[in-house]
Amino acid sequence: MKKTESPEGRSVRLLRVGEQVRHVLSEVLARGDVHDATLQSHLVSVTEVRMSPDLRHATVFVKPLLGQDEEVVLKALRTNTAYLQGEVARRVNTKFAAKLKFLPDESFDEGSKIDQILRSPHVKQDLTEE
Repeated sequence: MKKTESPEGRSVRLLRVGEQVRHVLSEVLARGDVHDATLQSHLVSVTEVRMSPDLRHATVFVKPLLGQDEEVVLKALRTNTAYLQGEVARRVNTKFAAKLKFLPDESFDEGSKIDQILRSPHVKQDLTEE
């Protein structure tokens, strides 16, 4: 049987399950189902979920709106991990309930840094035609 992989090297199944988990977490956080004052007062974006090959672990990348109080929001998410894992297990049909690990999403910061470098005068002078 041929293994189906995406251009990134991850299997399509892992990507599909990761997207399902991301949608469930986004919905739970958007509705305010988690009874936590911090999570109810902050808008949190779930930007990506990476699943382990055995689907037992999920790394969840999150970013609070405008990047405010990132550490406080991460602490609140980690405190409520058991509830969120239960919701994911109930709504995503997999053999095992995935253990969630919350990390801050640094991709926006990296993108801003690259954009700043590209707009710097040193790079602009190399891009101009002579």
